[in-house]
Formats: sequence, structure tokens, C-alpha cells
Amino acid sequence: MPDASAPTVACQRSDERFASTHWSVILAAARTESPQAREALEKLCAAYWYPLYAYLRRSGCRPDAAEDLTQEFFATRVINRRVLQGANPAGGRFRSWLLTSLQNLVRNEHAKEMAAKRGGRVPHLPLNWQDAEGRYLAEPGHGLTPERLYERSWALTLLERVVRLLGARYADTGRTQLFDELKQFLPGEHSTRPLAGVAARLNRSEDAVKMAISRLRREYGELLTVELRRTVGDAREVEAERQHLLAVLGDG
Repeated sequence: MPDASAPTVACQRSDERFASTHWSVILAAARTESPQAREALEKLCAAYWYPLYAYLRRSGCRPDAAEDLTQEFFATRVINRRVLQGANPAGGRFRSWLLTSLQNLVRNEHAKEMAAKRGGRVPHLPLNWQDAEGRYLAEPGHGLTPERLYERSWALTLLERVVRLLGARYADTGRTQLFDELKQFLPGEHSTRPLAGVAARLNRSEDAVKMAISRLRREYGELLTVELRRTVGDAREVEAERQHLLAVLGDG
């Protein structure tokens, strides 16, 4: 995936630069109430709300209750900075801190309080709830605990973000068709389309297409590393996090 530091691709979109790490977003927001800090937090919420929703649904929450709790968590705990003051990157991975913070909220909330807050008394964030339940119903129905489903959803959310950012980079340099043809060859995809057909549509030789696939995979790996770095407190944890997420995906 594209990365904020890789020399391979010069073009870099603004949403890739909103912070060096997710922890730096949290720490900056804990220190200031600037519009930039709030905007960065809102982007973080928009990127990672679904794994929390999936966790709540698998824990037994109804769809409306899971939506309420997720919205409550981001609107009154994260955006209003109630959970930020004690945040500590040295404490571990960002995904683990986020889940623990949500669990603390759930323990301290009651169904009646949530029902009273539904309908506008809690400030709502512009999260895309339209496909939330459809996504959840497509999740594996077998033995994944809420915690394992959260981690699986987190891993898929992160990988989808990497693909989206990589596609945007290719679009910025006028290579949308190239990306659309080659993304099927990214890790985790299962291409059944003959390479010869891809080469013909791109008006390139098969050898040239193979080289382009190699470059795409390299950029994907670079950006994945950067995105993983944003979620851990120490750069030395990146490889362990990568292996953990791959193992989690293997559970699905």
C-alpha cells in the first residue's frame, strides 16, 4: 500500500498525511481543541467505527443498540476527549486501546440511558451506517468470539483502507485503468483472469504487466507497513502486528 515515507511513489494524498500515527492524533487532540485536531479525530472515527459495531453485535446488542453505543462512544468519549487524557502509546496497540475504551463505556452505560439519548440528544458524527448491518450479516456466523470478530473486522478495515489509498494514488497519476486491471493480483485476492487478456486490454506485453504487478505489490506492502505503524506505539511492533492480523484473517 502507499506509505507516507516510501520513495517509490512521490504523489501523496492529504488524507494519508493527517497524522504520522493514530496515537499522535490521540495525543495531539488530548492537548488541544483545535479544529485540525478534531478533524483528525473524526477521520479516525470514520475509518474504524465498523469493527466496534461488529464487536457489539456479536456481543448480543441489537442493531439499533450497537449503533447507539458506537455513536455514543465516538461522540462523547473520543471527540469530546473524555478517554484521551489517559491514552498512552506505551500501553500497546491502538486497536486494543480502542476496544478496551469501548468495553469500559459499555460497562458504565444502561439500556434506558441509551434509549433516552437516541434521537439527537447525543451529538452524532457523520458515520456511514447505511451498510452496517448488511456488513455484519455477511460476517462469519461460526465460533468467532466478539473479540476475534473485532480483530478480524479491524484487519479487513485496515486492508481495505490500504487498497483505497493505493487506488487513489494511481488515479492521481492517471493510472486508474492500470490499477483496476491489476488490483486482482494483490495479496488476498484470487484472480482467475488470464494474464494475456490483461496485457491485451492494457496494450502491454505480458512481461511488462508482470513488472507492473510487482511494482503494485511492492507499493501495497510499503503502504501496509505505514498503516500498521500508525496503529502501534513502537515501530518495532509492526511486524508482530502484521503477523497477528494475518493469523486473525486465517480464522475467518
